Amino acid sequence: MSIKIAKTAGFCYGVKRAVDKVYETVEKGDRKIATLGPLIHNRSVVEDLIQKGVLYYDDPKDIPDDTTIVIRTHGVKKEIIDSLDGRDYIDLTCPFVAKIHKIVKGHHDRGYQIVIVGDATHPEVIGINGWCDNSAIITYDPQFKIPPTFVEKPICIVAQTTINKNVFVQIVQNIKNTCKRVLIFDTICSATKDRQEEAYELSAESDMMFVIGSRESSNTKKLFHIACEHCSETYFIETFEDIPQNIYLKNKKIGITAGASTPARTIEEVFTTMDEKIKNEESFAELFEKYESKTLNNGDIVDGTVVEVRNNEVIIDLDGFKYNGQLAADQLSDDPYLKISDIVKVGDKIKVYVVGINDAEGKVVLSRKKLVAMESWNKMKEAYENKEVLEGKIIKAVRGGVIVLANDSKVFVPARQISLRYVQDLDTLLGQTIKIRLIELDERRKRVVGSARVILEEEKKAAEDKFWSEVELGKEYTGTVKSITSFGVFVDIGGVDGLVHISELSWNKIKHPSEIVTEGDVLKVYIKDFNAETKKISLGYKKAEDNPWVIAKSKINVGDVVKCKVVRMMPFGAFAEIMPNVDGLIHISQIADKRIGKPEDVLSIGQEVEAKVIDTDWDANKISLSIRALIEPTEEEEPAADAQYAEEPTAPVEENVPVDIEKFIAEEQEKETEE
Repeated sequence: MSIKIAKTAGFCYGVKRAVDKVYETVEKGDRKIATLGPLIHNRSVVEDLIQKGVLYYDDPKDIPDDTTIVIRTHGVKKEIIDSLDGRDYIDLTCPFVAKIHKIVKGHHDRGYQIVIVGDATHPEVIGINGWCDNSAIITYDPQFKIPPTFVEKPICIVAQTTINKNVFVQIVQNIKNTCKRVLIFDTICSATKDRQEEAYELSAESDMMFVIGSRESSNTKKLFHIACEHCSETYFIETFEDIPQNIYLKNKKIGITAGASTPARTIEEVFTTMDEKIKNEESFAELFEKYESKTLNNGDIVDGTVVEVRNNEVIIDLDGFKYNGQLAADQLSDDPYLKISDIVKVGDKIKVYVVGINDAEGKVVLSRKKLVAMESWNKMKEAYENKEVLEGKIIKAVRGGVIVLANDSKVFVPARQISLRYVQDLDTLLGQTIKIRLIELDERRKRVVGSARVILEEEKKAAEDKFWSEVELGKEYTGTVKSITSFGVFVDIGGVDGLVHISELSWNKIKHPSEIVTEGDVLKVYIKDFNAETKKISLGYKKAEDNPWVIAKSKINVGDVVKCKVVRMMPFGAFAEIMPNVDGLIHISQIADKRIGKPEDVLSIGQEVEAKVIDTDWDANKISLSIRALIEPTEEEEPAADAQYAEEPTAPVEENVPVDIEKFIAEEQEKETEE
């Protein structure tokens, strides 16, 4: 038997620097301090700091003014740094992370599209994104492809300091295959690389691996995944208390590594506990042999009583036997979102399956999952035969699909069977409850395949049939915007999609529908037109009461004097905007109190004038205006004006009749042709 601790296990430079600085400040006691978020991803350290009066807050606004703010190693957004101007704070951002901030800001300012390879929910990545105005593309998908809209842009790629090197390389290669201008900054912390490489080597030569650290720690989780790939018996623990009681350590090579936020004392406690456990294993074996009990065999199904609930296992008093059984957390349920305490409590009666008897340790290894699986398989066969609709929770994303826990059984749902639409990131579905139907069942392999798509298609078909049986012109619906095009938006109105044309979105002139709506918006629409054969639906969205001409009709009357702005010129007159989207015509004869050759002789585009409303035709959306009607002619001017008109006779103009613009233009064009 041997226990080997990785040389790189424990605090990295950035974490040690931050922890030492905070404890040093606490010991001085010359000022109150609080951290912005937990200082590191380690529960024992954070709880110890809380005991010493160092609290943590998620928002700097919540931190009292007389308290010094500590920025943790993960770093924060630029806007948070800017908001602290004038406040006392200690910036303990890891130097390696601070370097990424400078790279991102510098290249963002120069027009580069920033790509961050990392976990979008990790505080370090959130902070990095804040240095490029939160505009970065963030991915940790090895199959990631750069969106077409970014292919021609210069790309700057950085990495979260604690990610897996292989994933980073694969994503970078995918981007380089598509984009022409790519700058790559390998910002994975060197300590992280060394730690991962040592975990790889140590796990490959060990019979059993222990990875110590917080389950919230990104770098610790990656160490665990690396160790699992090379050592089948790998355990993720936070403290020595999490070491499973039912493991056998004697004559095994044991490897220990730890995340960057794991204190040295925690690693030492784990090592000491294992050492003592190994020394006591022989005495446990001798003690077990002294017990007189009934014969117990692998595969037996026995009843028991829960006598103790621990962090990672349950101790069961087996009825009729003089020794206890151990039920590990992962043998209690397949649902990773449930805690042990949510499932069983001390005193509960439980039926379990005997997996194995460990004579050396004197305890029985139990499983509840195996028993449930045996019981649930018959239910699954019945559900498959009867085409039942099952409800289950998505517990894991795997290659090509997801695992759904339904009827206490794992059901594989292929990616193409999850939704009516393609789901790019299956991890976003974790924890969701969905309805499925079993479409394949393999009795020999005890494997079932389910589909949510078949149910969604049936529901969609039922919704469509219901819609077309009830549809009628003018009927109102509340729908959701599904997609936006240059000519309009498609709205889901309950199983079917209808088009709201761009002209129906607003009474104002718009260049693109995105000026009015975004995907996901909820709109109240009505059926404007439909074709049951082609299944095309035209939807209306504009409200009649919002029509600017309707509003104008309620406000403008013949005889009113209005302020308006000249917006365009025609040979026969000038159009002036009275209110948004409502123009009136000032006929050339109504512009001045004398004859003029063209409107431009008196008026100009953008000029604001006063005019009198001399007639309206609301059915044709026409308003006739007159500036001349507001001009007070002098006695001397009137004869001159009459003489001028007398010298060159013109067709009489009915001042109070709206001009038919289309007819006038046609007549003018005909005259020009004749000439």
